[in-house]
Amino acid sequence: MTTSDDPLFQPPAPSPAAVRPTPGQIAFAGALAVHRLGRIAEAADLYADLLRRWPAHIPALCCLSLCRLQTGRAADAIEAGLRAASLDANSSEAWFCLANAQAAAGRLDDASASFMRLLTLTPGSAEGHNNLGNVLTAQGQTDAAAGFFSAALRLRPDYAEAYYNLGNLLIAAGRPSDARPYFERAVRIAPGFVQALNNLGATLTALERPQEALSVLARAIALNPDYADARFNLGNAFLASGRPAEAVPHFQAAIASDPGNVGAYANLGFAFLMINRTGATVVVLDHAHHLLPQSGPILVNLGNALIAVGRPEEARHCYDRAVTLDPGDMDALVGRGNGLVALKRLEEAIVCYQAVLASRDDFAEAHSNLGAAFQGVDRLEESRAHLRRAIALKPQSANPYDNLGTTLQTLGHAAEARTAYARAIVLAPSDPRPHNNLGIALTECGRFEDARERFLTAVALDPANGHFHRMLAEAGPVHPLHLHQMEELLRDHPGLPETDCIELLFALWKAYNDAGRPDEAMRALIEGNRRKRATFSFDGGAPAAAHARIRTAFPAGRLATPEWTGPEWTGPEWTGPEWTGPAPGPVPLFIVGMPRSGTTLIEQILASHPQVFAAGELRDLRRLADRLGGFPECVPGLPPGRLARLGADYLAGLRSRAPGFPVVVDKMPGNFQLIGLIRLALPQARIVHAVRDPVDTCLSCYSRLFAGPQPWSYDLGDLGRHYRAYASLMDYWRAALPEGVMIDVRYEDLVADIRGQAGRLLAHCGLPWDDRCLAFHRTERVVRTASATQVRRPLYTSSVGRARQWGPLLQPLLEALNGTDGPSGG
Repeated sequence: MTTSDDPLFQPPAPSPAAVRPTPGQIAFAGALAVHRLGRIAEAADLYADLLRRWPAHIPALCCLSLCRLQTGRAADAIEAGLRAASLDANSSEAWFCLANAQAAAGRLDDASASFMRLLTLTPGSAEGHNNLGNVLTAQGQTDAAAGFFSAALRLRPDYAEAYYNLGNLLIAAGRPSDARPYFERAVRIAPGFVQALNNLGATLTALERPQEALSVLARAIALNPDYADARFNLGNAFLASGRPAEAVPHFQAAIASDPGNVGAYANLGFAFLMINRTGATVVVLDHAHHLLPQSGPILVNLGNALIAVGRPEEARHCYDRAVTLDPGDMDALVGRGNGLVALKRLEEAIVCYQAVLASRDDFAEAHSNLGAAFQGVDRLEESRAHLRRAIALKPQSANPYDNLGTTLQTLGHAAEARTAYARAIVLAPSDPRPHNNLGIALTECGRFEDARERFLTAVALDPANGHFHRMLAEAGPVHPLHLHQMEELLRDHPGLPETDCIELLFALWKAYNDAGRPDEAMRALIEGNRRKRATFSFDGGAPAAAHARIRTAFPAGRLATPEWTGPEWTGPEWTGPEWTGPAPGPVPLFIVGMPRSGTTLIEQILASHPQVFAAGELRDLRRLADRLGGFPECVPGLPPGRLARLGADYLAGLRSRAPGFPVVVDKMPGNFQLIGLIRLALPQARIVHAVRDPVDTCLSCYSRLFAGPQPWSYDLGDLGRHYRAYASLMDYWRAALPEGVMIDVRYEDLVADIRGQAGRLLAHCGLPWDDRCLAFHRTERVVRTASATQVRRPLYTSSVGRARQWGPLLQPLLEALNGTDGPSGG
């Protein structure tokens, strides 16, 4: 129960004798000397021999009880104590030894009674009060225990262990700030009190003072390098300091000293996760789970690790199991939301996070993750609000800043986004994600060298992450050493998650091309697309079927004469609660077409004009269309003015992004499917259709790993069928729209005659000529597409006719484009 120097606990010294010592006294003194040397088993044998000759020798019985206790034989210790107490019921020494033995054996009621008997006999025993306090603590009688610890301190103000025990009571009560001074006092009294140092270090970590904790725990380990608890707590302090790599060896040392230390396994797994050693994370946490299968926190961390290695379905089962174990476990419920996000079930994840926040609105992680989920479904203002709430709740957490940066980037607030990423990096410099995200943001604003440095840092921090390698590869010419690193990673790591392998293959396509190795480039590209296509199901005939429904919903006759014209309403008034009449707004200019067809180049030329604001690829119109319910079939039955209201809502979004600009460009290529809606809801809008050689366009799509859902892009046959469906729908729009609403701009013509085509674009928008449109590559603006690097350079011709060099490899694409691959709609 204690290790102090209270005389009742130590083997009693022989009483001075004026006469010659008896044989019993001599034997006892010899055994006691051996005991004090720490030779416990030998001393026990000597005490036992003495007792065979003098069975009523109470000091020998007490010392034998202590030996048995020191060697883990609590039952034998109790037997010796009982014999001593039965021989002399007033021997405080006998009751003290008996009580300690009973406590060690878990016989707490008996121990409490024996300590009370001791204190009746010896009320001034500080040790007795302290040890009774320990028994009462074990029985859950904490108030009574505190009273006895305090009594021990009144009897002995320098009693370090009593301060230590009071500190432990306060920790158990959830009061670490109150516990801290008690541990500090214990350590001042007894600088070598390693348990007090350990608990003080753990308390400082809990109080978010990890730097002080590191110093205190280092002292504990210096005193006892094999102290598993101190190693464990030092690892936790390193984690709290944002230094997970330094935490790893301490958790490993804790496990070596105590192989059953489940917490050390769990936190080692978390540290591995923080330094992106995800494979090791899964192994360690899986072992921890087997050691303690009913632990919700271990299941949650295991789920987090499984998400990181691309096993979201298994992760979901871990979170669900944790919730089953404790339906009120907020971390498990947030984890369940994270699992749904990994499975791309964002709407379900949002419901999950909202349920958590309904119970606990101050849960910063839930706000952060909800903000990220809202971001994924284009509910950007809600995303921003929750991320800012997360930051307010936990300003030292990097993840909300990183997520906020992405939301701000999508909203077009580029400078604020870069600031958010930079703050995340300051808070978590070893987290590669904000480095990578800042690199993307810097790329979009044309700061390519700065971006490359960030990508290099991300790769250095997480060298097994395929996405970071691809970002670095696309940031500029690939260095031969980087090419070798990617080849080695793909070849020598068979357990690499499939998502990383796919990213690496697309990065190698770029790297091999840079190295002048086209055959290897094409093999990497085909394999990357094959593996990407295997990750989802897609009906190659779906685009044609969808476009047939669109044509039905927007008959040509209706497109020729929309319900209203110009920025002011001319049709019948809509008097419902939704509509109060349209507001004036800028002229929207939509750039549509296939991805990789020159849309970004056209946007950059127009953005160089001082009267044009380029808003990027906006999802606003698609979101508004989805809100109609059952689009496109719902369009013919909409009430009067509903489409006008949709147009007004869209214009309001443009005004908020670009106040004062007469022309605002929306460069979402997929809006080609919404041209009918544009004509009816925004008849003053102008449309530019970017056109490029079909084979060149399709190969350029095939060579990209898109961030968004482009399921038709990863199989040459799917690509060709999608292109045919797209071209057929564009033919329909072209025939149905009045002259002057839409023009086609061919990429090849732009390359050949930039001045003529730029003039044609400006005339279509009703804008005067401006020479700055010819120097588009010098325009400073954010470009949020895969073409961000290309539009920073003067026009190049290397992409014209590029597909021809691949010859027979493209046969499936050519057959699909020509309609000779089998039946498909147009």
